[in-house]
Amino acid sequence: MIRIGIIGDIGSGKSFVARNFGYPVFNADDVVSYLYRYDKKIFNELNKILPKYFQTFPIDKKKISEAIFEKQSNLKKIINIVHKEVRKKLDVFLIKNKKKKIVILDIPLLLENKLNYKKDHLVFVDSKKRDILTRLKKRKNFNFKMYKVLKNKQFSASYKKKKSQFIIKNDFTKKSIKKEINKILKEII
Repeated sequence: MIRIGIIGDIGSGKSFVARNFGYPVFNADDVVSYLYRYDKKIFNELNKILPKYFQTFPIDKKKISEAIFEKQSNLKKIINIVHKEVRKKLDVFLIKNKKKKIVILDIPLLLENKLNYKKDHLVFVDSKKRDILTRLKKRKNFNFKMYKVLKNKQFSASYKKKKSQFIIKNDFTKKSIKKEINKILKEII
């Protein structure tokens, strides 16, 4: 199985690019949203360490923001609980898709959390900063302060570019993205 990791800045269009490969995608953001809505075990663990913020189920993302803004160390506590479960879901995804030719890993902190293997093909999604901020501001729950906190948890774009075998210039049009993806797939397969 060929693993392709999609990396880039917050709002660069990683998920858009990942979906256009046409292979099974593990989307860590979707998994986290699912866990917050449906996983009572995650809620119970968060409630145990941060009861002030996590009192009702499903988990309200605003409460996560409140916990992080009040105390930066709360982010690490939340990450330790949630990322453990995301890793388990990733393992299940990889087992389920082990006979597939290619899988796509859309994991925002792929490198930071050391979830990539040496043989993985890394694709950096490059977008203009102005386009990124414009797109982010259109998101329903966009919070600039939270964006800054999360951005500080990530490696720099230049570091990620250096680690990548491929770079896709994302102009957010399906036609140009498909063209870039086809070039990458011809080289990999």
